[in-house]
Amino acid sequence: MADEVDIELLDVLNENSRMSFANLGRKINLSPSAVRERIQKLEDTGIIKKYGIKIDYKQIGYDLEAIILLKVFHGQLKNLLTIITTFPEVKEAYRITGNQNIHLKVVVKNQLYLQKLIDQLMIYGDTNTFLILSEI
Repeated sequence: MADEVDIELLDVLNENSRMSFANLGRKINLSPSAVRERIQKLEDTGIIKKYGIKIDYKQIGYDLEAIILLKVFHGQLKNLLTIITTFPEVKEAYRITGNQNIHLKVVVKNQLYLQKLIDQLMIYGDTNTFLILSEI
């Protein structure tokens, strides 16, 4: 179970997971060795699942980000869950409650690529697409 210091450490790591143990320790008033031990414990218990990067997709030629909500056709959920990870455009995928079953965050080069992706997804259910204008 994580305590308040662990939560504070996680908040700082969430902002910059490449920060050194010494810099992390200065931010939360712990020694570098104590920070290392806490991070190791958080990793071992599965609280920290992985480290990552945040990509500005526009700078590498992917101009559109969208949210696609999918109401899966009866009997197609298992098929969709098997294949959804094969779409490189899908950056995040969630099963959700409500009128739709699936929430996808996708990144594509342009409208044509988005249209092709939606056409592929429509085999599995009804789609509702929202373009992302900006991050808040």
